Order: sequence, then structure tokens, then C-alpha cells
Amino acid sequence: MRSAAASLMVLLSVVAARGQMNNPHATAEDRAAGSKIFRCHCAPCHGVKGTGGLGPNLTTGSFFHGGSDADLYRTISEGIAGTAMPGVFFDGAQVWQIVAFVRSFDQAGARGSVPGNASRGGQLFRQQGCIDCHLARGEGGVKGPDLSVIGSQRSAEHLRESILDPNARVSPEFWVAKIVMKDGSSRLGFVMNQDTYMVQILDFSSGLQSLSRSDFKDFGIDRSSIMPSYQGKLSETELDDLVSYLLSLKRQPGRSE
Repeated sequence: MRSAAASLMVLLSVVAARGQMNNPHATAEDRAAGSKIFRCHCAPCHGVKGTGGLGPNLTTGSFFHGGSDADLYRTISEGIAGTAMPGVFFDGAQVWQIVAFVRSFDQAGARGSVPGNASRGGQLFRQQGCIDCHLARGEGGVKGPDLSVIGSQRSAEHLRESILDPNARVSPEFWVAKIVMKDGSSRLGFVMNQDTYMVQILDFSSGLQSLSRSDFKDFGIDRSSIMPSYQGKLSETELDDLVSYLLSLKRQPGRSE
């Protein structure tokens, strides 16, 4: 019996990978099981509520590597080459349960409508100096996250929070290294890599630098955001416009950036 069940699961996996098969594990119990797996293994990148972070926002119902149940099964099972999305080690039934849980985000009506004028928001993005620190489609600075596809990665709620309370969630990759060298000079930037002997940082003034720890006088990490809060600096209309602009910065279908 076990052998037959295992063979059936392999067959279902093959069919899912090649066709447009609907999810055979889409009950309330399956979604509950999928939510537990998601929170342990997917939430660190996609957020507990699927609203995005290091990985894309999953609440929009739009998936750029295919939106059918079979496409989602394949994406979760195999990962996406050239990105941080890995394949998983779960069996077929568990992958289907993850698919069922991901589907529940959209079924809960997470999309909604977003007020605001994206065109005016784009102007604000420049007027408020956001572009001095953030890259947006090839233009801007490098002191903050690249926002070129942020509309595919974060929800409107998450973006609002980031604008009004930047310290609420600061990813470790944007913690700032503060280094004082023995010769009295200083370095300020994001840590890109480090080991026992060397630290590689993206220095805000001079770009990528590889520094020897033996030359350090002091080395510290600031875990707070260097982005100022815009609480009280933007009207509600301006905030809506800015969020609308950021949400318009999306991945193009078929691309994996």
C-alpha cells in the first residue's frame, strides 16, 4: 500500500510539473497544514502574511512564473534559477498544501484597491530625496534597498510602514557597519561579506572596499535604519501618491530580477 501511494504521489508530481492540474489537497485541513510549513520555511522571505520582504508579495494573485496550481507547485518544488528562491525537500502532498495556503491569501481579498496617483508619487520620490538613496529602474543611490521591483515584493501596508516607521523592520543586509581604522580614517557602509581576516563593505563614499581586520581600531554594527521617518512630513494624499508610485514598480512578466 505504501509503495502504491508513493508511486501515485510521484505520478501526481510529474503531472503537476507538466500540465495544468488543479490542487488535489485544497481542503481547510490542507491549508492549515500548509500554513505551518509556510511559517517555518517561507515566511522569512515572504512574510508571515505573504506580503513580501526579501521575496515577492504573494497576496496580489499575480505570479510571474505562472499562476496555475501546477505552476505554483513547480515553482515551490524546483525553485527559480538565478534567484534566492530555492527548491524544497517536502513531499508532493506537502507542496500542494503550501499551494493551498498561498491561494488563501488572494481568496481572503488581500488585493484591494490602492488610492493615490502614481505619477505625482514619482515626482514626490524625487522631490523628497528618496532617489538619492534608493535605486529605481537604473536611477538613484545605493544607501537603501533597490526599489526597482518593490511593487512585486511588498504590500501597500508594508510600504506605508517603511515610510512612516523605517525602524520597524530593518533587514540585516541594511545594518550599517561603522569602522574606525588605526590610521584615524573611518568607513561607513553595508557589510557585503566577512570572515576571520577580512570585511568587505559597500562604502557609502567610495564603493566596494575589502578591509583587513588587523587595520581596525574599532568595528561596530548599527542595526537601526539610516532612513528618516516621514511621519508628519507628508500629507495623507502625498503618502497615498508615494505608495501608489512604489507599487507601480513591478517585475516584468517572464523576468526573474
